[in-house]
Amino acid sequence: MIAMNTKDVLKTKVETIFYKGKPQQVREVWIQWLSKAGPEAAPDYGLRFFTVGPGGEVPIHSHSYYQTTYVLSGSLLVVSYDENDRATGERVLGPHDFVYLPTLEPHSMKNASDTEECTFLCSIANIRE
Repeated sequence: MIAMNTKDVLKTKVETIFYKGKPQQVREVWIQWLSKAGPEAAPDYGLRFFTVGPGGEVPIHSHSYYQTTYVLSGSLLVVSYDENDRATGERVLGPHDFVYLPTLEPHSMKNASDTEECTFLCSIANIRE
């Protein structure tokens, strides 16, 4: 068993994320891995705590794992895209709202506030055949 406080977990600034092989600049986003199981480079499971500063964002990207994001504080704009990178839906989430993102679905996330931070938990799971 591991029991800790998030204040005691390493907080790392996220600088870039890749989409279709190209680096995308991430703005004002920090990640803390609260738990992780499986290979280091592509965990089978993980629970992450994100802090997004005012105006911060994770631009369009996709990944091979399933993801559920649960907003703790602030407001988070989540946008989904089709295979041609056209926005197909968006939603502003607040505390206690969540979004499930299937594997490989392009999406982006942005703090909807320019004055306060947003925090959320993000659970990921890789399903391997």
